[in-house]
Amino acid sequence: MAERTTTQQPFAGWDKPDLDLSNARWRSGSRGAGDVQIAFVEGFVAMRNAGRPGSPSIVFTPAEWRAFVVNARDGEFDLT
Repeated sequence: MAERTTTQQPFAGWDKPDLDLSNARWRSGSRGAGDVQIAFVEGFVAMRNAGRPGSPSIVFTPAEWRAFVVNARDGEFDLT
């Protein structure tokens, strides 16, 4: 199933490009045991629900990704 980009208008101040994720190499975010997949595309990190790969993806800059991971490790987010 090819992933489509959204047609929604970006939020004000949105500084990320409209990435083409159709050929992204998705990897499990939890060594194959979870529902999250990530892909590295054009210097950004995309994250999606592995159970619904056609659903919208979240796109992070490298700094945003690092902050997300650090906060997740500290228990800020429940990733289960």
